[in-house]
Amino acid sequence: MTNNFETIRFERNGDIGVLTINRPTKLNALNILVHQELKAILTTLQKESLKGLILTGEGEKAFIAGADIAEMQPMSSGEASAFAELGQQVTVLMESLPYPTIAAVNGFALGGGFEMAMSCDFIFASINAVFGLPEVKLGLIPGFGGTQRLARIVGERRAKELMFSGRNVKIDEAKALGIVLEVFESKEALIAGCNKWFELALANSSASIARAKETLWNGIDVPLQEGLALEAKAFGDTFQTAHMIEGVAAFLEKRKAQFN
Repeated sequence: MTNNFETIRFERNGDIGVLTINRPTKLNALNILVHQELKAILTTLQKESLKGLILTGEGEKAFIAGADIAEMQPMSSGEASAFAELGQQVTVLMESLPYPTIAAVNGFALGGGFEMAMSCDFIFASINAVFGLPEVKLGLIPGFGGTQRLARIVGERRAKELMFSGRNVKIDEAKALGIVLEVFESKEALIAGCNKWFELALANSSASIARAKETLWNGIDVPLQEGLALEAKAFGDTFQTAHMIEGVAAFLEKRKAQFN
């Protein structure tokens, strides 16, 4: 895979990819170019033979401090809507990757940065992580999915409180609210913790993980009976596949499964 990008960096460590927003002098703020490059790489990563992806930001101060306000300031209403739609395309691409994704958050994850983190399956964070949607302080609203995803994580009323106040959420509250799954003492420990979690996932069937993720994605916003029907169909589709045959045989033979 080519890595000819100005604002992002992709590295592969075996079956795990690490995608880094690389604008440390701007606290990794999201501008049009970052989103264009993220869209390009995430489109490619839909088809890569990865089993996991870590999203992080360059440096110690910020995961992604938000959108690039200086670039946004002169935008017309139409240009701003197009910018929001581009950001939403990026977050949907991230959300729909067929393998687990972890946002490794160190420092600020505000505005668009928080929205990018929420598009990952999990958020792991260091103790200095700070989350928030401060757009109302600028006369704006979240534009990259924040009004939709935050309520699905913390519930409607708490999402309203966080959006309407625009206040920052530090690590203890973020953990209590279910925004953050795991907390680490430093960025180094954070990345190591992400890789350790992936060791657990790599022992399992990547095909099953992909199908479970797809089924949850397709069923989360439909009535329960429709979701159950999707699950039953997907459950049946996993039978007599190579991974099912190997997994069941390993269980019965009391050995560790060897999935490709």
